[in-house]
Amino acid sequence: MTSADPARTPAPRSSELRSGRTRLVALIVGAAGVAVIAVVVALLLWPAGFGAPTPPGDGTQVVASALSKAHAAAATGTAGTPEHDAAVYLSAQPTAVWLTPEADPIAQVPARVAALADEARTQSATLALVIYGLPGRDCGGHSAGGLEPAAYAEWTTAIGDVLRENADVSSILILEPDSLALAPECGNADERSAQLRSAVEALAAPHTWIYLDGGHSAWLPAEQMAQLIEDVGVLDQVRGFATNVSNYNATDAEVAYAHALAALLPGARAVIDTSRNGVGSNGEWCNPSGRRVGSPGGEVHDDVVDSNLWIKPPGESDGTCNGGPTAGTWWPRAAVTLTSDAPVD
Repeated sequence: MTSADPARTPAPRSSELRSGRTRLVALIVGAAGVAVIAVVVALLLWPAGFGAPTPPGDGTQVVASALSKAHAAAATGTAGTPEHDAAVYLSAQPTAVWLTPEADPIAQVPARVAALADEARTQSATLALVIYGLPGRDCGGHSAGGLEPAAYAEWTTAIGDVLRENADVSSILILEPDSLALAPECGNADERSAQLRSAVEALAAPHTWIYLDGGHSAWLPAEQMAQLIEDVGVLDQVRGFATNVSNYNATDAEVAYAHALAALLPGARAVIDTSRNGVGSNGEWCNPSGRRVGSPGGEVHDDVVDSNLWIKPPGESDGTCNGGPTAGTWWPRAAVTLTSDAPVD
């Protein structure tokens, strides 16, 4: 016979059975341990830039935060008025949240980011943050402010620490709008590059995609903008760049610009702000009249553009121009105009 006769094969002793089970358990536990270690190492080492899992794309939905100014206006406004209806509508729209050291100082920003991460979990959405606290912000313009260099490093590290503690939440970071596109005018391109480089290192976290300032289609030529981005020296650590932030240019123009810019930055991807470009631009950038909200986030996507997003919250002023209040202040009149064509109840 080529096989053992079952009737004549002696049964294994109980000690042998126990020994076999012990070895099997040890193998299973060992394999599980290796798997856990592999997952932990992957989370710790996974880059925040190119190649990260499930990056923003078609259908991406970001948090509609109850901590927004639109939500506060909806909660305190007079029901039945156009201003209240506009605030209610805008408060429900997935929109990026801006972090500034004036509103979210170092001592308070960790709790703020943690609360936003909790909202992302509850909504099964992606957290979208605009980091806006660079030293010499806006070159003294309408959004002037920011932190001193040492404080800025501390502030961005505090934000990054919370993102790393909440690594199960996917996050999009729009890093310092206008910082690079304004640099030639401000004469501080080298300083800006160094500051942004340090900020990227401080903010990097698993499942976090960072987009540098990419200006917009009616600003700097693509070649000049690409050089400014490349000079930061972090293309291997970020996802790409953001365009049209707080501006009004038509989506088609921004998509074409993003493609021109990406062709000069191999591997870079883009997000486009469509929060207020529903009727395009009239050439003004600061509280222009007659503008409308644009396409909801997650509707624009191709081989360069990860997604369109609402980055600038509609209803917040661009600054003290064209009758507006200070930059970032809720402006009911603008909210009504922007939502004039929207399905506001």
